[in-house]
Amino acid sequence: MTRTRDPLSGYRPAGISAMAPIPGREAEMVRNEAGGYVFTKDVWTRLADFLILGTEGGTYYVGEREHTYANVQVVCDAVAADGVRAVRLAVEISTALPARAPKNFPALFVLAAALASDELPTRQAAAGACHMVARTTDHLARLFGYYKNLKGKPSGRNSRSANSSPVVRRAWTNWFTQDNPDAVAYRLLKSRARKTGDGEPFKPGDLLRLARPVPRNEAEEALFALAVGKTTPEHVGDLLPNAKAFHEAQQADTPAKAVRAINLYGVPWEFLPDAVLQYPEVWEALVPHLGLTALIRNLSRMTQNGALGPFKQSNGRVTARLTDQSGLHRARIHPFDLLLALKVYESGRAQPNPNAPVRTWTPVPEVVTALNEAYALSFAVAARLPGKLLLGVDKSGSMHSQVVSGGSMLGSAYHVGSAVAQILMRTHGPSQVWPVEFDTEVLPSKLRADMSLSEVFNLPHTGGGTDIGSPIAWALQNRLHVDGFVLITDNVTWAGAHPSAVLRDYRRVVNPAARVVVAATTANGYQVGDPQDEGVLNIGGFDSHLATLVTSFIGLAVGAAAADTEDAVS
Repeated sequence: MTRTRDPLSGYRPAGISAMAPIPGREAEMVRNEAGGYVFTKDVWTRLADFLILGTEGGTYYVGEREHTYANVQVVCDAVAADGVRAVRLAVEISTALPARAPKNFPALFVLAAALASDELPTRQAAAGACHMVARTTDHLARLFGYYKNLKGKPSGRNSRSANSSPVVRRAWTNWFTQDNPDAVAYRLLKSRARKTGDGEPFKPGDLLRLARPVPRNEAEEALFALAVGKTTPEHVGDLLPNAKAFHEAQQADTPAKAVRAINLYGVPWEFLPDAVLQYPEVWEALVPHLGLTALIRNLSRMTQNGALGPFKQSNGRVTARLTDQSGLHRARIHPFDLLLALKVYESGRAQPNPNAPVRTWTPVPEVVTALNEAYALSFAVAARLPGKLLLGVDKSGSMHSQVVSGGSMLGSAYHVGSAVAQILMRTHGPSQVWPVEFDTEVLPSKLRADMSLSEVFNLPHTGGGTDIGSPIAWALQNRLHVDGFVLITDNVTWAGAHPSAVLRDYRRVVNPAARVVVAATTANGYQVGDPQDEGVLNIGGFDSHLATLVTSFIGLAVGAAAADTEDAVS
């Protein structure tokens, strides 16, 4: 009689293919677009991903529209589950210093969804947060546009106005009244007309008419009159100094008068007539007074008109501001702002409007160097990790998807992920971090801490399948003792075994205290880390606080292991 092999003896958790769910955990897992099974994220982790990663550009497998609608459903689910908590999370990510999210639009959308809620506490929380999240007139226009779309634009005689709620009117009122009237006047005069996300014209004064607030003092009365066009900046200059500065700046019809207005009042470039903005001396005078975002956006313009160039004194002033870390953090300059600025500036060519002529300039090397340095400085300051880290960047085919920020393509998820990985290498040093790349196997990384961003974005990307557990399996095979793994990935795994099972084996054989941080490059709702595992952290991979989160989370494992060793010795 032939002896048959016992099929049960071949069962091992680490041997279960990622193409099938883990037995007993089926209810927690879903099939991703590549056919692999992964854990689902809870609504709050998914909301945080949306707030940090947004939905622009979609993913490798899912188009922008479908990806956006899936995340809108996440927002609706979160607001329905606990609207106050959803608002609190949006405020936390929107107001963080330095900026955690590349764009503020997702936070504004969450706020709009909360304002449109049927729950009074949710609407009240959103109204109280309006001025904190909508910090500019552009933000206010976006918020109002989102709110109108969510609440439904009124139509017909019996339709209730989407703006009639007293709580919602309080939200608009708060935007005008929760700051010094002169500071609000500055924002209004700096950008006197905006558009909603749908492209509809928007003026802040229109919201003031809807809100109908009662002014509490003369300054507010002057501000409200200015906002709705019942007075001019000239006539309220005594109560609102920024209105006076605007009026004086508008009278500057020569470069000399413009420079005088800049030096006397410190006006922004938006206060000046267009005719004087072609002169280099005007921009040279503006450098100390420009907001940092405005400075970054106008680098090419300043180079084209000669304000920046060979041996120009303004070169040093600009680079000093770009490399002031505290200034970058206060201005909420996200690393992606600088990444985009560098790519555009270094190219020496731009055509924002396809109907406009191409603009060209010769990049100033000092500025290119400063933008590279500013990118690294814009991340939150992190303490050096006390342990060792294996850093893996997903180089599979799906990481070819483009990362989009503010309508501009930054590069593939692989290259942007590599640029983020480089920050961890710079933060923790070569003795603490070992970088690798992976698809269905682990490959040596060509990434170096001293590379320029241009070099990082020129790294070859061949693509392949996806086995997110492969870096952990590689460390297990080589008995490589690390305190933590950081995996930068889109979570669309399908090859090999389940990463959670591989991690279990690694802990059993090599380091029982090892922790894993999975940094997602897309808000697709998946996670490869076991949500029941306290030693796994799933985060948005483009969070500027990544290095600090890695240090604190994996540092806990190092501290715990050291304490256990001390106890054993004593």
